[in-house]
Amino acid sequence: MAAKISKSSLFSRENIYQFAGLLTSIIIIHLTYVAVIRPQAAKIQVANSLKAAQQSDSGFVPERSFFVIIKDYEQQVCFTLMIWAMMIVIYKLRQVWQEKIILNENFLDIETGERIIPEEALAHSKEVETRFSSIPQYADKLLPRVVITALRRFHSSHSIQDVSQAVREISESEADRLDSELSLIRYVAWAIPSVGFVGTVRGIGEALTKADQAIRGNIQGVTDSLGLAFNSTLIALFLSIILMYFIHLLQSRQESLILETEEYCRNQLLAVMKIPFKEESEMLIT
Repeated sequence: MAAKISKSSLFSRENIYQFAGLLTSIIIIHLTYVAVIRPQAAKIQVANSLKAAQQSDSGFVPERSFFVIIKDYEQQVCFTLMIWAMMIVIYKLRQVWQEKIILNENFLDIETGERIIPEEALAHSKEVETRFSSIPQYADKLLPRVVITALRRFHSSHSIQDVSQAVREISESEADRLDSELSLIRYVAWAIPSVGFVGTVRGIGEALTKADQAIRGNIQGVTDSLGLAFNSTLIALFLSIILMYFIHLLQSRQESLILETEEYCRNQLLAVMKIPFKEESEMLIT
């Protein structure tokens, strides 16, 4: 049987999805800019120039259009990064949703009032492992790992306290892993405003190079460059605010998953574990 690809592998499902998402966002945004945004912006700018020539003495104010505001390359990069990050966020929210579905099921085949003793814990863990392995969508999920590890720990340690500690350790490790996987999305959330500031610097630099034209009375070049400067920052900050909200939403869902998994283990697993009275007495004596 082929070796299983780990989540940290370069060719893991998540890494492939992220790479495909980046390519998809680049293609979609580029085609949108080429086919729609820049042609529309050019038409509006030409119309504004004609109106300005006709109304030169009446204080003409050019029309502000969304297409003109987002037409530059910095805004295109910001939208590309935004779409890419949102695809990753949606992918991870779907993973959390799949994890939470499992929490609605009871995988321990025990009757009401029945208890699990250490000698039977290993058999229960094998039953749970067989049940999870027979369902493909349960592969690599948090709950199976926690339940199987807890039952094996109970079999080997004969201590409910050790089982509780094992559940807590796995939950904390999973929380750290989920948090570390958000590093790419956080980087994109930081990169979007940075790209906007690059547009600001470029726009101001272009405006300074056209200062001699403004002195001679032609301020069109200066205003266009300053428009680039402020529009790129405006779009970048706006997209960053939206993305940060969804990052917060994703993080809260992941934290909720960890807490609900621990609660499931307390109610469905630890609550039905029991140490025989003889063993408990021997442990107290020692």
